[in-house]
Amino acid sequence: MYQDVIELRKFYYNRALGRVVQKVLRDRLTELWPPEQALGMTVLGYGFAAPLLRPYLARARRVISLMPGAQGVMAWPPGLPNCSVLSEETSWPLDTGSVDRLVLLHAVENAGHSQAVLSEAWRVLGPGGRMLVMATNRAGLWARSDATPFGFGRSYTAGQLEALARSAGFVAERTGAALYIPPSDRRFWLRSAQMWERAGARISQVLVAGVVISEFSKQVPAPVGRLRRVSVPSPLDVLEGIARPKPAGSGKTARSGGAQPGPGN
Repeated sequence: MYQDVIELRKFYYNRALGRVVQKVLRDRLTELWPPEQALGMTVLGYGFAAPLLRPYLARARRVISLMPGAQGVMAWPPGLPNCSVLSEETSWPLDTGSVDRLVLLHAVENAGHSQAVLSEAWRVLGPGGRMLVMATNRAGLWARSDATPFGFGRSYTAGQLEALARSAGFVAERTGAALYIPPSDRRFWLRSAQMWERAGARISQVLVAGVVISEFSKQVPAPVGRLRRVSVPSPLDVLEGIARPKPAGSGKTARSGGAQPGPGN
């Protein structure tokens, strides 16, 4: 079940906790995919990934924010030409292989057909393209609270997310996590969020994050056709068409009409 786009916008742009979450997730994204490396690329976000894509607007060749119809769409980015598009969950208005980088946020957890969403992700990504999925961690505190968008829909462990993506043809590259603070509006947690993110990256076995971050790639194997028998001619067969040499004089033949006259005739 998708949360309404109005509620998502309120959380990420109007609520102090949402702005902190936006910064934390955007910092993790740009750490993994630096914007300066996106030159000439098409960067796509699906779900509600728009708050994370702004750093790529000045660098990438094209930035697109797809928002599912069941969620609704908002114009984005503010004050600039619109890059946001309303889309069907299982039919994205993009050419096959036209995307280089894809970010999924509030997508697989809320999708009615998560497998179909990942199949569309596979289709639009070009060979060697990368996909980053940010999903609610099933073991984290954020999955247990419906006061934020991370409390809606299904939650995942890193292993479940990898299995889902692998079934769509993706190859797992790396896995991380984010949001080590509780889903609280208290100033202490908001002000110390960056400190907890740094600490969580070092002692993730002790602190449980609210979001699982997994990166996948699209690897297209070389086409292999049906086995064909290759016949290599024998060297003797190659020479078969060349006429054998004949002894000298063998080309003279008897005249037609009888025997040759002898010396006594």
